[in-house]
Amino acid sequence: MSDHTAGSHEHHVHRTPKAEFYIYFALIFVVAIPLATLAWGWSLIRHGSLPVHGPLARAWREAGAITPAIFRP
Repeated sequence: MSDHTAGSHEHHVHRTPKAEFYIYFALIFVVAIPLATLAWGWSLIRHGSLPVHGPLARAWREAGAITPAIFRP
């Protein structure tokens, strides 16, 4: 019998995100909005000019980075 697990060069199949992914993303996004707003305000005070990305863009980016890390195998 041959071992098909050793040296396999198969690629991972791209899966469509499930509802659970979207629920986690939404929850993380909602929690990240106040924190991103504080960070945005602090950056505005510290540098004296508007940051390139607003608080919603910053929160979206944070949720987009954290959520996939939860679902990594």
